[in-house]
Order: sequence, then C-alpha cells, then structure tokens
Amino acid sequence: MNWLTRHWYRHRLRHSPYRDLFLPPDSNTLISLDCETTSLDPHRAELVTIAATPIKGNRILTSHALTLTLTAPESLSAGSVRIHQLRHQDLTHGVSGEQAITALVDFIGNHPLVGYHIRYDKCILDRYARQYLGFPLPNPLIEVSDIYQRKLERLLPNAYHDISMEAISRHLDVPLPARHDALDDALAAALIYVRLTQGEMPMLQSK
Repeated sequence: MNWLTRHWYRHRLRHSPYRDLFLPPDSNTLISLDCETTSLDPHRAELVTIAATPIKGNRILTSHALTLTLTAPESLSAGSVRIHQLRHQDLTHGVSGEQAITALVDFIGNHPLVGYHIRYDKCILDRYARQYLGFPLPNPLIEVSDIYQRKLERLLPNAYHDISMEAISRHLDVPLPARHDALDDALAAALIYVRLTQGEMPMLQSK
C-alpha cells in the first residue's frame, strides 16, 4: 500500500480504532503468517485456519503465536480435507470469518508480514478484511522465497533454482513442516527468514 492510499484510509478511519493501522509500518517486530484454505484460487478460497507468530531480530516468539480455526465453510471439499486434514467435525467450534479477521488484525497491527507465498494469503485476507472491516490489510509483505532466490542468484548466476519450501528448507537445514498445518508453515517461514537474514547463505551441496 503506497503512502497516498495509506493517508487516505487514515483520514477515512480517523474516528475508528483501526486508524493507527495506517501509520508507517512498525518493523521492529515482524509477523510470520500462514493460512489454510479451501482452494488454490485466492479470489474464491475460503479460510479454514490462520496462524501467525512474531519475529524480533533473530528470535521467533512461539509462545506468543496466534492460531485461529474457523467454522467449516461451504466450499470445504474432500480435496481440501486431504491437504490440510481438517474435516467438518474438526471445525465445529471454529470462529466466524468476522471474528477471525478481527482477531488477526488486532494481533498483527501494522507490522510487516513474512511468509511463503505470502501474497496468496494476503489476497484472501484482504477479501475478508474488506468485507467485515471495510479496508484491505495495509501491512507490507516479505516473501521468503524472493529473499532466497536473490541470495542464491548471487552464488549461482543464471542457474536453475528450485524455490519450493521443501528445497529451501533442505538447503538451509530448516525443519520441514510435518504436514500442511498453518502454524507449522508459519514457523517454517519464520525459521527460513531468520536463517536468511541473520546468517551466511550456505553453499548448495552437489548431489
């Protein structure tokens, strides 16, 4: 979100408790975030779970992590259940979309968001935020695969680069998530970010 749009929303929301979200981003803390959804289409997917954990410097504050489970959306299919292993009965006590996006916005504030395919997550979250709060999330995005690719290109210019989470995790010796779980994926992205920004890029090992 550019400064002009940010200023416009801040003026529009001048009497709202969300006004301060549109102040300059607070980068002292970053938020690693991941969502599990019903589809890979960000314009139609519905949220199933959301997880976020703060990062301060080289510390991942797992004790302060947020996990939200939503009520089962109508579009929850057998295919999406196979991916994230959450069934309708597992979501019986979930929160509504409005409750989830409100809790998430209160948690992330105006901190930058870190993630793997974070633009996909934000596209979906923006839909929910517009629907229930009247504005998109103003948070800047940090895509860990972009950082990884830039660093790898300095080591191996013009080479093919596998930037899947599995490949990145293996190269950086970061534990892979056990399954498609929002909190595990948010923690993996946080570990990748800290590894890339707080240490040297390791050389690729020949197979």
